[in-house]
Amino acid sequence: MADPKPYALVKHPRIHDVRTKALRVMPDERGFLMEILRADDSDLFTKFGQVYVSATYPGVVKAWHYHKVQVDHFACVAGMIKLVLVDTRDDSPTKDSVNEFYIGTQNPTLVQIPAGVYHGWKCVSDEMSLVVNVPTEPYHYAAPDEYRIDPHGTLPYDWTRKDG
Repeated sequence: MADPKPYALVKHPRIHDVRTKALRVMPDERGFLMEILRADDSDLFTKFGQVYVSATYPGVVKAWHYHKVQVDHFACVAGMIKLVLVDTRDDSPTKDSVNEFYIGTQNPTLVQIPAGVYHGWKCVSDEMSLVVNVPTEPYHYAAPDEYRIDPHGTLPYDWTRKDG
């Protein structure tokens, strides 16, 4: 497991079972290639459910939700986001911990989010962000494994920008 980069602000201890992987960008004169998740990433990959991209406009917050079964693997491939995790699991040694990760073009990182951990993000770049997720489960339209609450005032986190 890779250690968090300086861009990963951990307000509490790293949330139990959260893992990160620094993504390597391989540039050449044609552009670049960046691998996100491989089947031989033995400390991260367990199984494949689907892949999707979520676009977020500047300043928009997409939060909060968690999954009972699904494990998410987020990588921001355009723009920058502040990804926030809140551990409310009663049986977790890091219960009540909050972790922030700044990921995207300036810090290409994969973040694995375990089941049961609330998560969400805010686009912090001037341009739209694109987040790729490789969850372990396909989305079940009739019975989604997704449990949502309001992004403001429901968990101990304030999404406003902290200037200083």
